[in-house]
Amino acid sequence: MSGPLWHGRLSSGSADELMRFTESIGFDVRLAYDDLAGSMGHVKMLRHVGILDEQEATTILQALGAVHDEMQLGAFVFQPSDEDIHTAIERRVTELAGPVGGKLHTGRSRNDQCVTALRLWCKREFRSLAVALLELAETFSVAAGRAGVSESGLVIPAYTHVQRAQPVLLAHHLLAHSWALLRDVERLQDALRRVDVSPLGAGATAGSSLPLDPDFSARELGFAARFENSMDAVSDRDFVAELLFVLALIGTHLSRIGEEWVLWTSTEFGFATLDDRYATGSSMLPQKKNADIAELTRGKSGRLIGNLTGLLATLKGLPLSYNRDLQEDKEPLFDSFDQVSLAIAAVSGMVQTATFDAVRLSAAANDEFLYATDVAEWLVSRGTPFREAHSIVGELVRNALGGGRSFVDLVGADSRLGADAVAVIRRGVANRTSPGGGGPQAVAVQIQRFATKVNQLRGLLT
Repeated sequence: MSGPLWHGRLSSGSADELMRFTESIGFDVRLAYDDLAGSMGHVKMLRHVGILDEQEATTILQALGAVHDEMQLGAFVFQPSDEDIHTAIERRVTELAGPVGGKLHTGRSRNDQCVTALRLWCKREFRSLAVALLELAETFSVAAGRAGVSESGLVIPAYTHVQRAQPVLLAHHLLAHSWALLRDVERLQDALRRVDVSPLGAGATAGSSLPLDPDFSARELGFAARFENSMDAVSDRDFVAELLFVLALIGTHLSRIGEEWVLWTSTEFGFATLDDRYATGSSMLPQKKNADIAELTRGKSGRLIGNLTGLLATLKGLPLSYNRDLQEDKEPLFDSFDQVSLAIAAVSGMVQTATFDAVRLSAAANDEFLYATDVAEWLVSRGTPFREAHSIVGELVRNALGGGRSFVDLVGADSRLGADAVAVIRRGVANRTSPGGGGPQAVAVQIQRFATKVNQLRGLLT
């Protein structure tokens, strides 16, 4: 075999400019083992239906095995004519197997071949990513356990509108990120169900006049099902867009974590301190210790969103079925996958090694105004309509802010409130008794429920 797979139709060789513009081997080389697996499954199917005899199939399979070994040893030699990894592998198989190697592409197009390899790659790599994401969710749960789930545990202000709202256990805040990450794991699992469909046998667009058996190929390659429509099979990149969406949402969740850790580790907040191994310094300012992992995690989320919108813009104008535009599916997918994988590992290390400042947290969480809602709810528990209770307590807050007496003193002196209401303030986070809330009992239950959910998801990923 010499030249591109399609060289027979054209009367001259390809221009250098065309080859430089259309080549994809610079990025699709990472599909090498998946293309080899797809080719082996295809050859076995051709043998199964009698298109290849036993000797032909054995020769081609041995050549594919030899290419696999060359890839592993780093001995595979690429040629200038290898426009993509699929061409490179077929070229080398033909060199090793001789003329019979030309039968490898029987009943197959690069259209179904490429997307088969990409689906195999996604099945393997995204399952591993889901496991790493599950471990990151557990990292936050472990940190929550260290922060404490009893009344003596570390307490932090919960914020709304970036203003202190109500005190909660720090464990509760950390677990909020755990639950978001678990939903990302579930989204990955759900998306992988739609990845798990074999397109092999769809050909260029219309199937084949040869007696192919796509169900055999699907089983051989470990797919849960085979395609139902050949045109849809070669043009479908919904699964790539869906995975890019999940990656962008993971990046968004990681970005929110990054934003909080930028704030928490600042001098202004001082809630946490980063381990020196997970921080950087300044090239000019000797006193600086920067949260670069948190900042880059926040920054890369825009890149992930851009990869998603870029692919969607590519797909929106394509008529059925295959168009070369679909070559643009891999670079954004590979880039987003790589960036999220790196971010998960870095954020995990940052959180595992950080320490919290109990004094600074306590000072922030014990702001007496943060218990205004508890006082209002105490009035509600005694029959006062909430709007009236809200007004009563709001007036006390306003008076306290005006100076002279503290909020606690004003609560104690008010005939509608008094010492019992002050006791509510003194109880702190123990007031948070509703299920799923930030108090000790609720958080203890939450940690148990979280562990159960993690075990369920891990079972699905094995």
